[in-house]
Amino acid sequence: MAWIATLKRWARELKTEVIALWLCSRHPHMPWLARLVALLVVAYALSPIDLIPDFIPLLGYLDDLLLVPLGIWLAIRLTPPTLLAECRARAREVETHPRNLWMAALIVLFWVALGAGLLRWFFY
Repeated sequence: MAWIATLKRWARELKTEVIALWLCSRHPHMPWLARLVALLVVAYALSPIDLIPDFIPLLGYLDDLLLVPLGIWLAIRLTPPTLLAECRARAREVETHPRNLWMAALIVLFWVALGAGLLRWFFY
């Protein structure tokens, strides 16, 4: 079961890299091409829409397993090392902040109200 721990560690590192790339893309000293690639990678990594839908056997997860890591690799290669180190440190700092439970409750309340409103609209 050591491979499960390895996968969990890899997923945490991937999350940190995505946060770091998002922070880099907002930095004023980021080159424009690196900024564009970083924004595209972060948007694609966080987007629920995939190039290849996940319901297609094997191919559906191919973009998640190949495209996202390759995009992160490219964005990292285009980012200046000092800027990347700074943003990685900030990303680790962001991950350690406590979650805002009030905001989470507000978002859940919004979705419940939206769902209730849609149900009422459809059935009455």
